Amino acid sequence: MRRKHTMPFGAEVSDDDGVRFRLWAPKARAINIVLEDSKTMLPMAQLSEGWFELHTDRASVGSLYRFQIDGEINVPDPASRFQPRDVHGPSEVVDPRRFNWEDATWRGRPWREAIIYELHVGAFSTEGMFANVEEKLDYLVDLGVTAIELMPLSDFYGGRNWGYDGVLPYAPDASYGRPDDLKYLIQAAHSRRLMVFLDVVYNHFGPEGNYLRTYAPDFFTDRHRTPWGDGINFDGPGSRTVRDYFIHNALYWLEEYHFDGLRFDAVQTIADDSHLDILTELAQRVRNELPKDRHIHLVLENDDNEAHYLDSGGRRLHDAQWNDDVHHALHVLVTNETAGYYVDYADRPMRYLSRCLSEGFAYQGEHSQHRGGRLRGEQSRNLTPLSFVSFLQNHDQVGNRAFGERIHQLANCSAVRAAVAILLLAPSPPLLFMGEEFAAGSQFLYFCDFHADLADAVRDGRRKEFVRFPEFSSSQSRASIPDPNNAETFERSKLNWTETQQPDHSAQLALYRKLLAIRHSAIIPRLATLEGNHAIAVWNDRSLHVDWELADKTTLRLLANLSDCAAAPLAKPIGQLIYTTHDDKALDFERELPAWSVAWFLHP
Repeated sequence: MRRKHTMPFGAEVSDDDGVRFRLWAPKARAINIVLEDSKTMLPMAQLSEGWFELHTDRASVGSLYRFQIDGEINVPDPASRFQPRDVHGPSEVVDPRRFNWEDATWRGRPWREAIIYELHVGAFSTEGMFANVEEKLDYLVDLGVTAIELMPLSDFYGGRNWGYDGVLPYAPDASYGRPDDLKYLIQAAHSRRLMVFLDVVYNHFGPEGNYLRTYAPDFFTDRHRTPWGDGINFDGPGSRTVRDYFIHNALYWLEEYHFDGLRFDAVQTIADDSHLDILTELAQRVRNELPKDRHIHLVLENDDNEAHYLDSGGRRLHDAQWNDDVHHALHVLVTNETAGYYVDYADRPMRYLSRCLSEGFAYQGEHSQHRGGRLRGEQSRNLTPLSFVSFLQNHDQVGNRAFGERIHQLANCSAVRAAVAILLLAPSPPLLFMGEEFAAGSQFLYFCDFHADLADAVRDGRRKEFVRFPEFSSSQSRASIPDPNNAETFERSKLNWTETQQPDHSAQLALYRKLLAIRHSAIIPRLATLEGNHAIAVWNDRSLHVDWELADKTTLRLLANLSDCAAAPLAKPIGQLIYTTHDDKALDFERELPAWSVAWFLHP
């Protein structure tokens, strides 16, 4: 089976093996195609509204090319399918129809079955290639996850990066392999009934290698400001082409690469005053243009807790949102940290946790101290628990720490075990961050590969982010924060898979496997037709009780004590005990919950 997403820009191989080149360059007067191998220069025809086009048989699959702008500068294709020599090098003509897919019957899996494993391709293994992820797919199936989520792949400057500094959104970065290597990974995952999601960044371009301002300054606007400078122009003059560039990017990954879903990074930083904003239009296009029998999942990261994206008048355009609130509340409970954004959860962490478990967001329009007192969030209590992705770790919550510590390096094992038992068996889809399932000893630090002044700016900017933390109040303490550009920072972030054979690590792995097996057998089948929210929660400073009414009218009951002392339960056990952190047969859950204990019950 052959797959190709046809784009109105970039290099498209025609049926006669010629190539059509197309570029939107409203600022340019003249554009040539420069073929690297033959040193050939071919003029492009100027069309209306800033478009340039050329059909030629002088280029073919594998040709390396650039666009020459006004005879002055040669630039890569902004819709390049592959950059074999990094962001400043030539683009390569790729014909996606040459890859023969063997997963024609794959339609994905329902969202209720999602158990997501987030990973960074470069740090997942020593070699850091797509093929190395493929080698671990059987391990991930045995663990019990049903989806892997790849951190951004779009071509970035240098040999290492988290991926959020990408500048060529259509080109998977060459440091991980060629486009076909990524397709082999996705195909192999599908053969094991694993979904594959991709994290995409539509809120900014990275600081090195983006040439769009040279010939298409209308891609940006100073009417909107973001943490990275001028906003992307989604709502001003010329924005139709800009919107299409990103909409086609989403369709491209879902169609040409057969990804099962996308996670949209930090959408609160996308400024768009259009009547139909870009997030909504993009989701509508995905739902309308791709086959209805495919399970395609669209997930938001949105610090503003805008619940309206998850409830579109009865038609679900976006499946879910990452729920930072549940992470922050649990993190405060198990670590007692209250600096930075944790200050918003410091006064009543159990109350915030109970609200997350029973209503989705902790902040549904309340004042946020961390955000200077502004109101944050929208009402979410009417949404199904499936609308919220829960986690105890992810790339942000580990990597944005100064030293990249994981949760088990910050809290005692009993507290971590209790938190894991809550997240993995609650109805909301859980997300794991690579290595957490075996208590990885490696850190996950912020890393990149910039040079000269940009490297200095990134390093200094990273350290300045921690000025407000008491432990980094001095310049000497901030100087101890690892330099993101140092290759050692990247090496320290790679998983050490030999740890899975060591007793403490293998015990953690066994816990995750056990909990996910229970989720598969006892929880997921009861989420099949779950609509709306039917949950109640009771809490005090130590303990918590939550009841969910599941799709088959079964009651799922959680009793938890998240403190260092024993506590009285806030409800009685009911039905069948399906899991407890304390399996002492003499325990009486009607009378007492031991310190850091969790018990789950199902009552038909």
